[in-house]
Amino acid sequence: MSDRKTRLAIILITSLFFLWGFALNLNPILIPHLKKACQLSDVQSALIDSASYIAYFLMALPAGLFMKRYGYKSGITLGLILFAFGTFLFYPAAEMRLFGFFLVALFIIASGLTLLETAANPYITVLGDTETATQRLNFAQSFNGLAAFLAPLMGGTFILSGKTLSDKDQHAMSASQLNNYLAKEAASVEIPFLIIGIVVLLVALLIWRTSLPDIIEEADTTEQANGSIFAEKNLVLGVVAQFFYVGAQVCISSFFIRFSDRVAGVDEKTAALYLSGSLLAFMIGRFFGTYLMRFVAPPRLLAIYSILNVILLFVAILTHGMFPIFALIGVEFFMSIMFPTIFALSIRGLGSKTKIGSSLVIMAIVGGAVFPVIMGRISDLTTIQTAYIVPALCFLIVFYFALKNSSATNVKLVTAH
Repeated sequence: MSDRKTRLAIILITSLFFLWGFALNLNPILIPHLKKACQLSDVQSALIDSASYIAYFLMALPAGLFMKRYGYKSGITLGLILFAFGTFLFYPAAEMRLFGFFLVALFIIASGLTLLETAANPYITVLGDTETATQRLNFAQSFNGLAAFLAPLMGGTFILSGKTLSDKDQHAMSASQLNNYLAKEAASVEIPFLIIGIVVLLVALLIWRTSLPDIIEEADTTEQANGSIFAEKNLVLGVVAQFFYVGAQVCISSFFIRFSDRVAGVDEKTAALYLSGSLLAFMIGRFFGTYLMRFVAPPRLLAIYSILNVILLFVAILTHGMFPIFALIGVEFFMSIMFPTIFALSIRGLGSKTKIGSSLVIMAIVGGAVFPVIMGRISDLTTIQTAYIVPALCFLIVFYFALKNSSATNVKLVTAH
């Protein structure tokens, strides 16, 4: 490929990191929004996360098999088409105000995102000199962080109305007034998601028309993997830790806006700004944590960050006013290095089992489908503030995993979510 075509290819593949980061980080906006529009309980609204992360779990292996047969470019194109199709389904879902329809749309979107994530990391490493592959990956992942910052900022501006009716307000309205209010709330997602879908289709068209290099998969070595993959105790523990970590990560941000309202009386639009700031803290924390690993062993830093997050979550649970919100922003900062660090520690020393081990760690993302539902149920039974005990307990599992890997020193972070 010429330098010009290579640069265009890098730009297009980097855009995928931005697109899936943007889509996933709209969920914390959709949770309080659809809770209002569809009159949901907390546990029902948590199914928004479940629809997304179940798709990652179910589609991870099919995505890999599809690309192995038809190529990464075809996989990316299909992923973008599914992504766009899911966003277009938001229009009829909003018109009918059917929560189940929204969940189907989110599942389809996440299925497309799974294809994009499966392809993007290996693709960005082969576009250009092998010596600069890590820098390109880090550069592309920074756009994922940028998207995480922008999604709640833009979602809060164009989707959230800033108007939440109390039970008393709703009972004071006539049936037609209430229905008009709910229909207007639901309709606010239509235009934003149509625009997202059109942009995604344009990227799909550009990808389809752009010459991209084939990724030559490394041939399996003659060395056979001895024993079951589940005999690798550290890998199994790493899968468990990643399951709990992703669950905690999704819990923290998904209920952030509801938490801000209930605990500090912050309206949803202002809370969306705080959420955006917390995800900016996450992005900054990723760069700062990576720098700290030059001086602090990754398992030790993971252990320190885990305990700090447990402490901050108890501050969020036990205090009042703005302190709990600032505590959650601190949690986002300290979560930043956890996914790639757990991933790297889990697969170290696997040799010929590395590929299947990596797949298992990635599939542990399904934790994001499980723990928000548990947290939502606790919130319905008690309070949203009490429910934050769920991610606190999750970080204790991460802390244990870090302690079990305390002897590891040279760990290279090569992936992020």
